[in-house]
Amino acid sequence: MIGKALTKVFGSKNDREIKALRKIVAQINELEPSIEPLSDEELQGKTGEFRERIAGGESLDDLLPEAFAVCREAAKRVLGERHYDVQLIGAIALHRGMIAEMKTGEGKTLTSTAAVYLNALSGKGVHVVTVNDYLASRDVEWMGQVYRFLGLTTGSIVHDMDDESRREAYAADVTYGTNNEFGFDYLRDNMKFDIADFCQRGFNYAIVDEVDSILIDEARTPLIISGPADMSTDMYLKVDRIMKHFKEEEHYTKDEKARQAMLTDEGVMLAEELLKVDNLYDPGNINSLHHVNQALKAHVLFQRDVDYIVKNGEVIIVDEFTGRTMEGRRYSDGLHQALEAKEGVKIEKENQTLASITFQNYFRMYDKLAGMTGTADTEAPEFKKIYNLDVLVIPTNQDMIRKDFPDVIYKNQAAKYRAIVREIQDLHEKGQPVLVGTISIDVSEKISGMLKKINLPHEVLNAKQ
Repeated sequence: MIGKALTKVFGSKNDREIKALRKIVAQINELEPSIEPLSDEELQGKTGEFRERIAGGESLDDLLPEAFAVCREAAKRVLGERHYDVQLIGAIALHRGMIAEMKTGEGKTLTSTAAVYLNALSGKGVHVVTVNDYLASRDVEWMGQVYRFLGLTTGSIVHDMDDESRREAYAADVTYGTNNEFGFDYLRDNMKFDIADFCQRGFNYAIVDEVDSILIDEARTPLIISGPADMSTDMYLKVDRIMKHFKEEEHYTKDEKARQAMLTDEGVMLAEELLKVDNLYDPGNINSLHHVNQALKAHVLFQRDVDYIVKNGEVIIVDEFTGRTMEGRRYSDGLHQALEAKEGVKIEKENQTLASITFQNYFRMYDKLAGMTGTADTEAPEFKKIYNLDVLVIPTNQDMIRKDFPDVIYKNQAAKYRAIVREIQDLHEKGQPVLVGTISIDVSEKISGMLKKINLPHEVLNAKQ
C-alpha cells in the first residue's frame, strides 16, 4: 500500500528516469538554433572537433548534448527525418548501456544513430547487431548516409564475405551485422595462429536490435565451428533401421521442453538385442550407444518441415526463431547424420567440434552493451541478472490509439485455425492487408490450404519457398 502511494506521488522508477533524461533533451534542444545555421562543411567539421576534445580529456558524456544535436541536424539534412524528443531519450538510454523498449513504429533505427555517432567518436568501433543480413545491408546504406555525411566510415558483415572484406568492415567506425556473423567471426579468429590475421578488433560497444530475441530467446544457443571426423557412416543406417521397433513410454521417454529423449531399461535391452551387443553401456560399445541416442532424437524430437526441410537431397536446418533456412549449417555430434539416415538421403561424414561459444558468453565480452526492442520490460529481471542491463520503457511520441485485446484461447487447433481463417476473410473483405505469422512451415501450409478452399488469394512465404 505504501509503495503504491509513493508511486502515485513520485511516479515509478521508470517515470523518474525519463523525467531526468528530459533535462538532457532540453539541453540538446537549446543547441538546435545554433546548429541549424551551420553550413554542411561546418557541421561535418564537428566530428573532428569532437575527436580532438576527446583526445584532450573530455568524456563522451560531456559531448553528448552537442553530438546528439549535430547528429539530429545531419539526419534532418540527409534523410529528411528529425529525431523526436522521445527518440533522443531512447538514444541516451542506449549510450548509457541500457535496453530501450520502444513500441513498434516509434523509430528504433533512427533512435540508434545518435548513440552510435557519439560512441563511434572514440575511434574504437561500434557494432550494430541485426537479426538478418537484409537488415544489416539495408541499415548500413540507409542510416549509414548520416554517419558518412559526418565523416565516419561504415561497414557491414554478411554471409560469404572473405576475410579481407570482413577485416575492412570491422576497421570501420560503425559495423552492422547479424549476431551469427559476429559470433562466428570471433570463433574463426580464435582458430587462427597469427593475431595479424584476425578480422575483429576490440569489443568496445554493441547495440543489439530485437535484443530480447538474441539475448534471451537465443542466449544459450551454441555457435559451433566443426570439421569432419574420420568415421564411417554405415552405423547410422544400421541404427536407423531398428528405430521403428521403439515405442514411447515402453522403450523411451521424451521431454519436448528440454529437447531430450531417453531410453528406458526395456529400450536399452531392445537395442542390445537388435544390435546384437551384450552391454550397450560397456566402454567398447560407447559408439553404438552414441548412434542410438542420436537416432532416437532424430526420430522423436525433430520434425520434418518444422525443425528442418529436405531439399535437393539435403537436410537443411530451419531457424526456429526466424523460420529461415540455414544453408550450410549442420547439427553436431552425429545428429545431422541421424536425420539424413531417417530421411534416406546421402549421409555426410560426422563433424567434430573445433570451437564453440553461446550468444550469452559472446555478448558479455563487450565493454558496453545496449539493446532495443518493442518488448523487454517483461524480461527485465533476466536482463539484469544475466547481463546487468537495465530496461527503460520509452514513452511514445503521441498517445497510443491502438487497442490491445486479450488473447483468445480455443479448445483445439482446428477451432483456432477456423477462427483465424474467418478473421482473415473478414479483414480481406474490408480491403485490409493481412500478415499471418505462424510457428512452423507445416502450420503456414495448413492455413494456406484452408484459404485455398474458400478461394481467398494469398501468398505463402516460408523456408520452402
